[in-house]
Amino acid sequence: MPVLLMLYPKESPEILASISLAVVFCNALSGSLAYGRMQRIDYKSGLLLSAATLPGAIVGALNTSYIPRRLFDAVFGILMVIVSVFIVSRPERENLKEDGSKGKWFKRTIVDGDGTQYTFSYNLTSGLIVSLFVGYLSSLLGIGGGIIHVPVLCNFLGFPVHIATATSHFILAVMSLAGTLVHVSTGTFSHGLHRTIALGLGVLLGAQLGAFLSNRVRGLWIIRGLSMALGFVGIRIFLSSIK
Repeated sequence: MPVLLMLYPKESPEILASISLAVVFCNALSGSLAYGRMQRIDYKSGLLLSAATLPGAIVGALNTSYIPRRLFDAVFGILMVIVSVFIVSRPERENLKEDGSKGKWFKRTIVDGDGTQYTFSYNLTSGLIVSLFVGYLSSLLGIGGGIIHVPVLCNFLGFPVHIATATSHFILAVMSLAGTLVHVSTGTFSHGLHRTIALGLGVLLGAQLGAFLSNRVRGLWIIRGLSMALGFVGIRIFLSSIK
């Protein structure tokens, strides 16, 4: 979505969001296949959290057409900067203490293809509520949720970063597909079909490369790199909205 906003400064948010969500689906599907081979996806958590995103994703896709382009850019830029600051200010927490009074806690143990074991637990009720809002905001802005869901899974729910990245791809595939189908049903998606195909081919290859490189990059550097990229692009888009 940041690329589309900078390449097409006069296009409507609704059309760009429809293109972005379709491309996000291609990326998420490709990444999910790659991470699935690595056995890093927490499928049980992914199914529950993705189901919670669906209502928000549908409503968000329907609401995009009501936002003026300048306001859309400003909100998008501010959100990216906020997420960037959140990532930097709140380091990954892998071991959260259970509080039985605040909903059901899920204890998870994932063993990936390399034999590395990840053991963690999270508050299921909190995860479902947050996923509902993430689904709405992500579909509204056409960002798919990766820049929001990965920090939420890591910092708020306590997922190990590699499991969070992989599981987030799985959740995004479900959520972005729902948003894309809404845009298809309203006829918006047809205006961006050719651009979607071109971008989709690129992200299919990029997702495989990203999953491959994730084995060779420390989790901390993944988070720091994401933070820097979000902050830079967010400031760039916000400044363009006030010119």
